[in-house]
Amino acid sequence: MATQTPDRSTPPPAPPAGLRETKKQETRQLISDHATRLFIAQGFERTTIAEIATAARVAKKTVTNYFARKEDLALDHQDRFAASLADTVARRAEGESALTALRRAFAEDVAARNPVAGFSGPEFASMIAESPTLTACLRGLHDQREHQLAGALADATGATPGDITVQTAAGLLGSVHRVLFQRIQDLTLTGRANDEIARTIAAEATQAFDLLEPALADYARA
Repeated sequence: MATQTPDRSTPPPAPPAGLRETKKQETRQLISDHATRLFIAQGFERTTIAEIATAARVAKKTVTNYFARKEDLALDHQDRFAASLADTVARRAEGESALTALRRAFAEDVAARNPVAGFSGPEFASMIAESPTLTACLRGLHDQREHQLAGALADATGATPGDITVQTAAGLLGSVHRVLFQRIQDLTLTGRANDEIARTIAAEATQAFDLLEPALADYARA
């Protein structure tokens, strides 16, 4: 029986969707890792997209396809950070107020040394502190987090996001988290070890959240 010569002009079949997604995630992580290394070594402002592409052995366009802005390469978990407080309120347990849920979640983050709470390490903290661009970007992320928290509190209380009580509660709760985040960063920059920082912040967080108890102890209780 005669055999048919294969058509060598036909491209090979595309990899399965799961494999393609895995490859994309690996490329994204590779670019992010090289970018972080360069940012720490020579500073965020002085590092170019072209240098990152060369280090990762990809085209410059590949970098910008995965990361629209250079600051997205440095702050790679922006969505998770911005949504963190709102997600905690949305998932609060039966009987928990928003304040109780956020206190509990922050204590868990401190125990886990969670980077979202501020435990980024001295090199990363220095990179942010020394960059006006990243410092401004981080302020914007805190603002986004407070805005999303206001939306979650509005959903929890049946109010509108623009309600003055919702806005005030979100401002107070967001400010405590902003202050504690910066406190962790500042202690990191002074050379304190994470275990020492965690002990200090655990005590200071108790004081900070206690200040909100008279006003928000029962607010947005599930």
